[in-house]
Amino acid sequence: MKYRDEYRDPDAVSGYVDALNSITTKPWTIMEICGGQTHAIVRYGIDRLLPELITLVHGPGCPVCVTPMEMVDRACEIAALPNVTFCSFGDMLRVPGAETDLLQVKARGGDVRIVYSPLDAVKLAAQLMDREVVFFAVGFETTAPANALAVHQAKLLGLKNFSVLVSHVLVPPAMEAILSSPSCRVQGFLAAGHVCSVMGTQEYVPLAERYKTPIVVTGFEPLDILQGLTMCVQQLENGRYEVENQYARVVRRDGNVVAQELMQKVFKVTERHWRGIGDIPQSGLGLSDAYADFDADTRFPAVADTVSKARELASLCISGEIMQGLKKPTDCPAFNRECSPEHPLGATMVSTEGACSAYYRYRRRG
Repeated sequence: MKYRDEYRDPDAVSGYVDALNSITTKPWTIMEICGGQTHAIVRYGIDRLLPELITLVHGPGCPVCVTPMEMVDRACEIAALPNVTFCSFGDMLRVPGAETDLLQVKARGGDVRIVYSPLDAVKLAAQLMDREVVFFAVGFETTAPANALAVHQAKLLGLKNFSVLVSHVLVPPAMEAILSSPSCRVQGFLAAGHVCSVMGTQEYVPLAERYKTPIVVTGFEPLDILQGLTMCVQQLENGRYEVENQYARVVRRDGNVVAQELMQKVFKVTERHWRGIGDIPQSGLGLSDAYADFDADTRFPAVADTVSKARELASLCISGEIMQGLKKPTDCPAFNRECSPEHPLGATMVSTEGACSAYYRYRRRG
């Protein structure tokens, strides 16, 4: 396909593989921080082309995967209410909570709808004035501007029956949590190109300097990833730790300033619990005081006792260790046994961006 095949050219791939072989003299462990990159790496076998000294590990780059179980439980509780129309992107419907998921709520009669944009939910709220319309606002900085726009638009329209259940997370605090852990094995990062298209590259500079870790903003095609790896390894071999931008055709230093301004207006930074990882300070977004009336979590008081964290800890799923780069999906004793896309134990198997889903699809045995 025009404009895409050039980033999958076999000769160019071979050139970068040769370059990596020629410059790599020490063992290095590099983490990609985006689920789209994970799937490209596994799908095209990029990790199998690399020198033996280079190890790739997979980070918490799937927003569905890190949405905490208790937030899924809240979504199911709200979606089951008789006067609620609950809207979500499709990949959230099968993410398991402690007892159920949104798809089962829908099967039992809940008005759960898949939308392709948060503005679709705003449009529904304007049409269904006798119902409460709730949108499940999940994602990294990539989806936050569109969700902020939906809330801002609902306020401009004076909609009193629209709200959002917010579970946004931020990438840099997660990277810092990984780097500051005593068990950290990551020596370099491939940063998520889509996130940086919104936020730019400068917020990564303090991380690179503080932890002496190179960070290369990288795209999603095979050549993007191989070029990003080459840039990262060159830094590691030369003792440098800088932020570089491989994805210059999309990412600019300052990102999308207009989108950032809207996010800052609608949201505020909060603590957030990450599924499988735990609480990370200042790693999430919640509604700002000016838009607090649109917060579904306060509009619909919780009535169910939460057992989410206990269930999460008791699960066979090791997604937390996978997302911290400590283990691979095939290290999990439940992989392709108790856990499969048809019967997932964790969100890393449900989401199309999850590492377990990628390994199941492209590297399953048996």
